[in-house]
Amino acid sequence: MEPKDVRHAGVVGCGLMGSGIVEVLARAGLRVTFVEGSDELVERGRATVERSVHKAVDRGKLDPAAARDLLTRISGATELQALEGVDLVIEAATEQLDAKLEIFRTLGRLTRPGVVLASNTSSIPIAQLALASGRPADVIGMHFFNPPPVMKLLELTPADTTSPETFAFVRAFGTEVLGKTCVRSADQAGFIVNRLLIPYLFDAIRLLEQEFTGAEDIDTAIELGLAHPMGPLALADLIGLDTVLSIGEVLHRAFPQEKYEAPALLRRMVEDGKLGRKSGEGFYPY
Repeated sequence: MEPKDVRHAGVVGCGLMGSGIVEVLARAGLRVTFVEGSDELVERGRATVERSVHKAVDRGKLDPAAARDLLTRISGATELQALEGVDLVIEAATEQLDAKLEIFRTLGRLTRPGVVLASNTSSIPIAQLALASGRPADVIGMHFFNPPPVMKLLELTPADTTSPETFAFVRAFGTEVLGKTCVRSADQAGFIVNRLLIPYLFDAIRLLEQEFTGAEDIDTAIELGLAHPMGPLALADLIGLDTVLSIGEVLHRAFPQEKYEAPALLRRMVEDGKLGRKSGEGFYPY
């Protein structure tokens, strides 16, 4: 199958990242079926996509008629069996290894041989997911960035078992169908971006923890001093502090160095349910 022949894509998970991936695929003209854990989560995921699409219309980034057509191509389900006939699957479930392994075991049995099984994981090595699938040649990392409809980067991570044909297919799909810029990473925890990003975020949190200065001063210094569009603490809130912590834990297990050890302040905030934008409070109120 050629990338342009993909007509129906599946997405596992429709949370912060999954909903954006669903929108990206639908904007590319594909029919998209996403799977969530309950009817309530399906409705929540669809509502998230709809809000994002309507905002794009309000900003003049999307034609109203195109938006209506886009939304008709999206459907939700609560069982992975709904993905049995799709041409491509992107897993965007919770960043927990056991959950992802079970998903890939099921997808490997359900989908047609040769259908690419991609993971949006931001930290977990692809080789483990590939082995679980029973079809390691078809499995690859396909890491989008938040928010997926806006961010142009797509981080591709083949495992040693990923076939050259799978990598070529996904790179062409990412560039030619989705309009993304693709980079290739070795299959090690954190890949390129999070391997560099997480120590940076942790250092910013440690400065705040040590009362070196305030959150706004840290973010303003980085925005204006380094020309970043967003400071590290605001970025952590956008990603989700629980996600930042999970990625950090994966990195620290893989590379037991101090720079990958999560600050105590981050752990306390996650324990208190202060997860950033998605909970209404993190380093800033929302």
